[in-house]
Amino acid sequence: MTDAKAPTRRTTSAGSRTVWTDEERAAMQEGARERKAAPRAGSAEERAQGERDVQEKIAAMPDHDRTLGKRVHELVLASAPDLVPKTYYGMPAYAKDGKVICFFKPASKFKVRYATFEFQADARLDDGAMWPVSFALTELTAAEEARIEALVKKAVS
Repeated sequence: MTDAKAPTRRTTSAGSRTVWTDEERAAMQEGARERKAAPRAGSAEERAQGERDVQEKIAAMPDHDRTLGKRVHELVLASAPDLVPKTYYGMPAYAKDGKVICFFKPASKFKVRYATFEFQADARLDDGAMWPVSFALTELTAAEEARIEALVKKAVS
């Protein structure tokens, strides 16, 4: 008999209710801490604190995620300088009027095989009745960088 892969969610001792994985629980706790500590939206203090928080999160990433995260950070801020850096469930994110528009999810965050660059509902990416809002990232070439820049510009338009 072969070993079965462990489920990503655990069940209680009663076996009837699912609970969050350790990674999911940690992300939710981090999100709660971020909301409690957030300065007033739109203030210079919010931008400065957000930049420090994002730089700290990027610096703590494993090498490959850190390389991607640094470059995504540069691209987002160059494409939309009005976006405010902040953390979103412990991930580098960028907000407009206090609402997260996009964020970088490192592969190491949830132990998956690729990082993602994602957009939230307030991003203006609408294109017909269906459009992508999450993009897998394994490397950044000039083509991917140009696509990120274009998407960010469209998202804040």
